[in-house]
Amino acid sequence: MDLKTDLLAKGAIVQRDRETYAIAPHIPGGVILDVNLLRKIADVSEKYGAKALKLTSAQRIAIVGIPEDKIDAVWDDLGMDKGAAVGLCVRSIKICPATHFCKRAQQDGLTLGLELDKKYHGMELPGKMKFGVSGCTNSCAEGWVKDIGLIGTAKGWKVVIGGCAGARARIADLLVEGLPQAEVTPVIEKIIAYYQQNARKHERIGMMIDRLGLDTVKQGILG
Repeated sequence: MDLKTDLLAKGAIVQRDRETYAIAPHIPGGVILDVNLLRKIADVSEKYGAKALKLTSAQRIAIVGIPEDKIDAVWDDLGMDKGAAVGLCVRSIKICPATHFCKRAQQDGLTLGLELDKKYHGMELPGKMKFGVSGCTNSCAEGWVKDIGLIGTAKGWKVVIGGCAGARARIADLLVEGLPQAEVTPVIEKIIAYYQQNARKHERIGMMIDRLGLDTVKQGILG
């Protein structure tokens, strides 16, 4: 294993100075129920001279400015899983507060999102994959620009696929709507299976849809 691969396996991303690294512990849905976890992150960051803590768009807390020779020690002291911030895999699933906390929510996005995060976070795929799970149509988790977006409505869940907010921005396409919560995970399983079987390497869902056609992809997923 070369140095770059080894560092990526440690969840370490080189910073602009080309000397220090950032790491991002996995915080499912960005939800912290025990404030002692925040204290631990702060204490470890201070102990090893981190330059900053950054709240990321993926609902993680990045510890920025760690010297290379301190990375292993930082992870040991944290005792937390690594966030899947790079690589061809499922990244951290972005989740809104939903019915646990938000008065506008129509569906229990937090429970659903955490279940999906537990099942899929870090799963290797042909390309990177991002999820957004929102309990209402305000879509605070930005499902319309995620590879898989779940949007709660009064009639159930709306599933959209193929979104991307990167250099080749793309609004997702509607796959199905009105799904009860219990039926969402089986549909996600079908999306993942179809993507594994039909996508080219480094091809995200939206690119696959553009190549194969939306009708073909919907038929392949839903039958």
